[in-house]
Amino acid sequence: MRVLQIDKNHPLIAQQLADKGFVVDEDHQSSYKEILDKIHQYEGVIIRSRIPLDEPFLRKASHLKFIARVGAGMENIQVQVAEELGITLINSPEGNRDSVAEHVLGMLLMLMHKLYSSSTEVKNGIWLREENRGDELLGKTVGLIGYGNMGKATAKRLSGFGCKVIFYDILEEIGDAFAQQVSLEELQQQADILSLHIPLTETTHYLIDEDFISKMKKDFYLVNTARGKNVKTSDLVLALKKGKVKGACLDVLEYEKSSFESLDHKSDDLEFLLQSNRVILTPHIGGWTIQSKEKLAQIIVDKIIAQFG
Repeated sequence: MRVLQIDKNHPLIAQQLADKGFVVDEDHQSSYKEILDKIHQYEGVIIRSRIPLDEPFLRKASHLKFIARVGAGMENIQVQVAEELGITLINSPEGNRDSVAEHVLGMLLMLMHKLYSSSTEVKNGIWLREENRGDELLGKTVGLIGYGNMGKATAKRLSGFGCKVIFYDILEEIGDAFAQQVSLEELQQQADILSLHIPLTETTHYLIDEDFISKMKKDFYLVNTARGKNVKTSDLVLALKKGKVKGACLDVLEYEKSSFESLDHKSDDLEFLLQSNRVILTPHIGGWTIQSKEKLAQIIVDKIIAQFG
């Protein structure tokens, strides 16, 4: 099978597939149009987020048998069209779940114990103790929205900190020893911390907006390591200003380009997030560790070989 890899990934992908008889071409530079002109030559394509696989792309890919995304989210693929055309979709959410879970925990500790802001102050000659009194995770109720690979790994870590972990998911009866499944209304009643672990779909676009926030009984901390557009930033900023959201940990922003490689534009709301000491921001790296890069790649290879090797 001829396979085109259009993003840079761990070299084990190309090496192991070649060892199994696949012909793997690499093209990390060509534009959407240039890839479109040659995609009909390939039976498989391996992607991250650089190029959208929209309907024109998929219909031009007349010999395509599989699309493998090195990662979890599939929103840059027209999934319905791919399924209609009989193209197998492969992803690897198992590969970076541990990285995401640790990132959630790290961001929460940074925010709630004021680690970043107090460290910055000390480095600038400011020594404040009472002003930097922290807030413990112990005894908090953490509400997760989404209980797939990322949600389960996060619950496992948080349970070790003495948190009560609850979750809401569209699938039923998927609770385990680390978290209890509840209705969305129950989660909004109980949660001290809200953490998102959901894909970006029509129903989850701007899921966290003014209406959702108003239904949270307690003032709460928000964590988003899912997708930027799961949260309506303008409504989050308003809630931060009012104190309804006590602080936010954001690894993703709605202002990101579709490739996730940079921000698309700036706004007053983004400027507020950048300046606030109650907001922790990271550049969509929740799933990016040395270990996850290899695990993501290995899982993709294993799944491709299992189905097409």
